[in-house]
Amino acid sequence: MAGGGFVPQVGGRNYQGGVTSFVVITCVVAAMGGLIFGYDIGVSGGVTGMPEFLRKFFPATYAKTKDTSENEYCKYDNHLLTMFTSSLYLAGLVASFFASGVTRAFGRKISMLFGGLVFLLGATLNGAAMNLAMLIIGRLLLGVGVGFANQSVPVYLSEMAPAKIRGALNIGFQMAITIGILVAQLVNYGTAKIQGGWGWRLSLALAAVPAIMLTIGSIFLPDTPNSILERGHTEKARSMLQKIRGTDNVDEEFQDFMDATKAAKKVEHPWRNILQPRYRPQLIMCTLIPFFQQITGINVIMFYAPVLFMTLGFGQNASLMSAVITGTVNVVATVVSIYSVDRFGRRALFLEGGMQMIVCQIAIGIMIGLKFGVSGIGTLSSFEANLILFFICAYVAAFAWSWGPLGWLIPSEICPLEIRSAGQAVNVSVNMLFTFIIAQGFLSMLCHMKFGLFFFFGGFVIIMTIFIFFFLPETRNVPIEEMNRVWKAHWFWGKYIPDDAVIGATATATADLKDSTFKTTVENILL
Repeated sequence: MAGGGFVPQVGGRNYQGGVTSFVVITCVVAAMGGLIFGYDIGVSGGVTGMPEFLRKFFPATYAKTKDTSENEYCKYDNHLLTMFTSSLYLAGLVASFFASGVTRAFGRKISMLFGGLVFLLGATLNGAAMNLAMLIIGRLLLGVGVGFANQSVPVYLSEMAPAKIRGALNIGFQMAITIGILVAQLVNYGTAKIQGGWGWRLSLALAAVPAIMLTIGSIFLPDTPNSILERGHTEKARSMLQKIRGTDNVDEEFQDFMDATKAAKKVEHPWRNILQPRYRPQLIMCTLIPFFQQITGINVIMFYAPVLFMTLGFGQNASLMSAVITGTVNVVATVVSIYSVDRFGRRALFLEGGMQMIVCQIAIGIMIGLKFGVSGIGTLSSFEANLILFFICAYVAAFAWSWGPLGWLIPSEICPLEIRSAGQAVNVSVNMLFTFIIAQGFLSMLCHMKFGLFFFFGGFVIIMTIFIFFFLPETRNVPIEEMNRVWKAHWFWGKYIPDDAVIGATATATADLKDSTFKTTVENILL
């Protein structure tokens, strides 16, 4: 197979110490920050499909759902309805910039604590909402909480974990997101059956549970050695590193931390510095990977799964149960990613997942086009409905073991300390921006593009899979502080990395490896 973007494993230093129960427990607790994000993703689509919720807050949309002459593609096309879902991500976009400064100045755990508290307030307002304004304000507060949690948790996990299992522990964040989605879908399925039409309140209010878990957990979590050292507490940082590695012999790794911190302290303006050519690979990846993650169309499924299934002719109960099925697949496939990411590497999962998503999206688009055409009039047989559900599940599985977890893992592990908070802020803000755009625009896009919407997203998956193939090097088993060696060895990015940015390797050896890699790349492409 041609290896346009492949870089042979540069290899990192084998630091002393192993995987301790302490670091596993702290990472599991921190990963609970993903629950608040996941629960919100899963709950919003369910409540927007509940008749009593629509009748109270969106009466015009409720009337359209009862109109049998209305085009099936357009029944839920309402900008206020999509604003209910998307407003959270607009707030998360703004909050991520403030969260960057808080995370760097006060540590990762403070950022997680603040995110949990604000999310708790937003969940309370949503559950008690009496009008649309109260509902949207609650969603905005939820967005602030998500912005702070998404900024701090992936960085926390990457800094606490040993290099050899960093992928698996970091994917704990994505695992928590998928569990949150599934729990929300199960809650929606149950609350939809509550007599009296108040089940939507319970669905929204229960978002307080993961918020409480994150808030309490962050109180007891230790901060990372990198963050402690960044704030000037050298001995405390060494002690914490010894504790999480399970050995007193951490001199080599701690020295790398010290070198990285000294370099970081020279950087007074990380936002200005990340624009420098030497950080071009990190800036491009922290921008394009979250963009591509959202343009896969996954949140079309996660946000609006019940609405989408009802559009295709499923009843309310059947649509909610179908959403539960896709949520279960999402969780199981994320487990596959945890098992595979540090064994087979990041690139293998990206490429396989991309190809599988392309096939599924094309198949779904063709089937919907044949049955509903552009008029939106048609019905699905039981077999056809189950076949579409199968392809949707296969698509969700592919995303869940590739772009889902790796979209958070890669940006959090590739940035040196001096731009790490800025890089993660770019990652979160781009993610939130395009999550907002997709969430706000999907129902209108479905109304106007019809079945062609699936081909639209499928085309972007083709582009992003090609991008990964040529431009993302393998980062498996490489310590974070030595990541520049990987970029220096890459056939394209190497020209941006100065020799003095490479830790623990001579410039000559790295240059030789880069030349050898480029020659191999050209030969493979020609073959």
